[in-house]
Amino acid sequence: MTSPASGAGSAPDLPGYAPTTGSAQSETGRVASPPATADGGSRRLGLALVVIATAQLMVVLDATIVNVALPHIERALGFSGSGLEWVVNAYAVTFGGLLLLGGRAGDILGRRRVFVFGLLLFSAASLLGGFATSEWWLLTARAVQGVGGAVIAPTALALITTNFPEGAPRNRAFGVYAAMAGAGSATGLLLGGILTTYLSWRWVLFVNVPIGIVVAAAAPRVLSESPRRPGRIDVAGAVTGTGGVALLVYGLSKAAMGPDGVSHWGDAQVLVSLAASVVLLVSFVLIERRSSRPLLPMRLLADRSRSGAYLIMLCIATGLFGVFFFLTLFIQNVLGYSAIRAGIAFLPFAVGVVIASALASRLVPRIGARPLIVAGTGAVAGGTFWFSRLTEHAGYAGQLLGPMLVTACGLGLVFVPLSLVALHNVAEQDSGVASSLLNTGQQVGGAIGLALLGTVAWTTVADSVRTQLAHAAVAAAKAGQPLPKPGIPPPASIYDHALAVGFSRGFLVSAGIALLALFIAIATIRVRRQELAGAVPATQEAAPQPATVQQHEDRAALAAAVRPCRLC
Repeated sequence: MTSPASGAGSAPDLPGYAPTTGSAQSETGRVASPPATADGGSRRLGLALVVIATAQLMVVLDATIVNVALPHIERALGFSGSGLEWVVNAYAVTFGGLLLLGGRAGDILGRRRVFVFGLLLFSAASLLGGFATSEWWLLTARAVQGVGGAVIAPTALALITTNFPEGAPRNRAFGVYAAMAGAGSATGLLLGGILTTYLSWRWVLFVNVPIGIVVAAAAPRVLSESPRRPGRIDVAGAVTGTGGVALLVYGLSKAAMGPDGVSHWGDAQVLVSLAASVVLLVSFVLIERRSSRPLLPMRLLADRSRSGAYLIMLCIATGLFGVFFFLTLFIQNVLGYSAIRAGIAFLPFAVGVVIASALASRLVPRIGARPLIVAGTGAVAGGTFWFSRLTEHAGYAGQLLGPMLVTACGLGLVFVPLSLVALHNVAEQDSGVASSLLNTGQQVGGAIGLALLGTVAWTTVADSVRTQLAHAAVAAAKAGQPLPKPGIPPPASIYDHALAVGFSRGFLVSAGIALLALFIAIATIRVRRQELAGAVPATQEAAPQPATVQQHEDRAALAAAVRPCRLC
């Protein structure tokens, strides 16, 4: 890895430094010198990509693989109904809350070093969780897993910019990364069903241990390290930012209405959590604007395309949650699929994401990011709207496979250019925190989806059940038949219809959110095709952006310091 101060026009550690287009591209495009042969360099990059993609797949799998095992965990450890949800929430809260801190730690301490630490921590927590014999033991392990995931996710994405040069190599790397992010959730459902059915629920945790150890051992051999940077973590920003995001995820997770039809939006703990989250996040923004070494440099949000990419990811993650949440319940509860069969039913979704991600990585240098993001968000909107036409009589091949493939292709087309836009023109010392913002959008989007779409769906389900029971009572009274006794569960036909109606309403809201992402893409994404292909437009080379007097002085001083024996 070339030192960030080894070339003209690179002054990454100077306070207030805002890189020009050319300097930003040179920073993010640097990689360690490859081996002497081209084959050796390609082999090293290939192994680096395997390490990064495997780590990302492990983190994404863990978000869904545990869900399949929840009933078995409940019986084995004696979880209460309310405590069982924390098997999921303990991971989600620490993961979402610590992403910014994990990304910035990699920027300061070295991304590969922090990446390996996260892998070992995640593996150790998985091992301890697999041996859990009580609620608190498993919940503690899940929370520590979330800490490890919050370190792995942003540093893995940032390591792509550290190890892969701009242009085709980086585009391909982002394509594989995006495929893991999109297909991992669907694969987790299948793998979780297989491990739980044929081995034990403990293996949904044990499976991470050998993977994490092997990846951690390989990382120092195939990944280039980013330079350690002088400075310290912005403690005030870390406390307010971590606390704000964690409370937001927690409050939204608790607010979601459950299958019992009881709303929790008015609960005291939900209101207090969301209010405290707002206070902390506002404080975080104020602190970051005044900090000399901010956890989140505000200059990252000044770029309209980058901010648009973060908002689009937030919207897509919200809708993506609806796809997995509603489809999983529909396939198992209405169609009657087993856990393994339901996982197999999602395989076309995973394949669609992988194929579309590979296609997107090839198309980005030819047509640019904006057409792909527009087409992808449009496909997601169309696919989720198609899902909203489901009924309780739907068949897999006729009514589920088509919208599943359309939605999967849309997600694959979106993920690659979004990652490229989010990290485009980011100075090398900020790529970790820029990556963490993209991951934070995914995590917060999932929490919003849980609260918003779950509430919409279960409210509709409860209303549909009441309406059908009322009609059945009227029909029974007219026919002189006895009325249904209160408290008795509704017949399966009534409940299946209610589920189909409720989930259809949820998919309709998901389609609206995807449509909002489409409008955001049209309004904000302005990155040109040449920039993502690794070429700087001639107009920018001939006419670089103006810099302030202070920036010229800082650059001159830095050049004199690093090249004292050369004439400038």
